[in-house]
Amino acid sequence: MARLQIEAVSKRFGATDAVRDVDLDIADGEFMVLLGPSGCGKSTLLRMIAGLELPTSGRILLDGRDITELAPQQRDLAMVFQSYALYPHLTVERNIGFPLKSRRLPRARIAERVAQVAATLELTPLLGRRPAALSGGQRQRVALARAMVRDPGAFLMDEPLSNLDAKLRSATRAELIGLHRRLGTTFLYVTHDQVEAMTMATRIALLNDGHVEQVGTPTELYDRPRSTFVAGFLGAPPMNLLPATVSERAGRLRVGAEGLDAALGIADTCGDTAVTVGIRPERLRIDPTAGDLRGRVRMVENLGSEELVHLDLGMRQICARVPRPAGVVAGTEIGLSVDPADIHLFHPESGLRMKWHGAQPVRADAEPDHAEADVSVAPSLS
Repeated sequence: MARLQIEAVSKRFGATDAVRDVDLDIADGEFMVLLGPSGCGKSTLLRMIAGLELPTSGRILLDGRDITELAPQQRDLAMVFQSYALYPHLTVERNIGFPLKSRRLPRARIAERVAQVAATLELTPLLGRRPAALSGGQRQRVALARAMVRDPGAFLMDEPLSNLDAKLRSATRAELIGLHRRLGTTFLYVTHDQVEAMTMATRIALLNDGHVEQVGTPTELYDRPRSTFVAGFLGAPPMNLLPATVSERAGRLRVGAEGLDAALGIADTCGDTAVTVGIRPERLRIDPTAGDLRGRVRMVENLGSEELVHLDLGMRQICARVPRPAGVVAGTEIGLSVDPADIHLFHPESGLRMKWHGAQPVRADAEPDHAEADVSVAPSLS
């Protein structure tokens, strides 16, 4: 069992709050990813869990046991670093077995355990080599093997794939996903790469400026972002965000801005209400007859199977991700359509997601919130 609980954990460096009142409950066997931009506090939080930093306040529990002030070697946690941290003068076999040797286990037991872990990670043919003779992906697997050989309660990983090239990073992601499924052990993984988070995590904790912005499954964060920060961080390209106004027309609500006039699919009445409207680029469709959005094409990027069409809507810019060939050229004016279910509304000041509290809308907001992705919102529009 390896349930990790982080309760109101904060870390201050002088006058700087690196981590602020973080609460997380990581279930046994879960693959939790700490995601966020550089400097958001995710590595500091991981180092506190590992025991390499002490919290300024709060508690860290492992299976109900308070480990906040325990030394790293007493925590039953294995850390995998970005730099691999292998001993260059030792063979792969001795690197993997080092944690067991430091515990003074019998040689036969060490050799047996090293052989088991090496076979799991397909390192058996490399046991006699030294790190300098290995590729980046092989070194990463050796670092994982050294962590696995201890049979820890949980694995802590600090951007372990950032030193790999794109092709090797993709292959190693698949290896880690398969390893997690085979071991059934708790993984806590830090990255700034949203692709790693979206493809590997059972849940994501997205950090922003030292606090947790939203926790949920990859689908929940992508489809129901709690705030404009989440909406703008996830997605390539990210969600289009525009200042807009919700108003009523003939008993139906519409959202409008320069170049935008779209139905929300809601029958209700209200006065003009300022909002930030969000639309994912892949949810926009080129439509010559559409009246939802009209803009002038600024440029078109060819991605192979798709194209990114960048448009000017007056003084604002948006992007549409559409199948190739889109059949549009720079300098022309085109129309775009969007389904009401794909329109997100956020409070213009707080940036928090807004839910409609009048008639139930025919859109994602009408669905009940997931317990782990509670999106408490700004005052209703009704």
